[in-house]
Amino acid sequence: MNALDEFFATHRDARSFAALYVNYLGDLLKQLDFDAVAAFVDVVLAARARGSRIFFMGNGGSAATASHFANDLAIGIHCPEKPVRAVSLTDNVATMTAIANDDGYDQVFVKQLAVLMEPGDVVAVISASGNSPSVVKAVEFAKARGNHTVALTGFATGGQVAALADTVVHVKTRPGEYGPVEDAHMVLDHLLASYLNRAIAAERRDATGSGR
Repeated sequence: MNALDEFFATHRDARSFAALYVNYLGDLLKQLDFDAVAAFVDVVLAARARGSRIFFMGNGGSAATASHFANDLAIGIHCPEKPVRAVSLTDNVATMTAIANDDGYDQVFVKQLAVLMEPGDVVAVISASGNSPSVVKAVEFAKARGNHTVALTGFATGGQVAALADTVVHVKTRPGEYGPVEDAHMVLDHLLASYLNRAIAAERRDATGSGR
């Protein structure tokens, strides 16, 4: 039984369940490895410095999170002369369905990376279980070509991608707790975007000598 099942077993009214859920999510966030979060930030900044792209991908709710990351990092950070070149591979329905239909769903990200990925680009996968074949294969493909890989994972171990990826931010829960894991991944998105927006703005002020 996971934590959410336990909450409902003892607190069936919505108000009590909501309080327990929010408190639990807070505890999960406090247990994050903040060195790993900082390492993720460094990967993004290094990719920006060399003009490389960061490809985000995931399935289901994590596909939406991949889109949100791309939006917040590429568009939400206001630095058009030197942007964070974040791209989501979950947003082209025609491409994804063509690949899934012709080659199998496990190839939906690999086939896109084969066309788009260049040396220096970063592959960032988002998966609660860490075992979805589409993201596992994407990490394997990127690593085989020498590209840096990032994994945002969940559950007990983070699955296969946590063992494969170069940089891992793991939200440790019991199996099946998709909601809290995906919530934490979205917090990471907003945390990174908030920090990077300010760090890049400060960098620009320092470069021009303004605000001193």
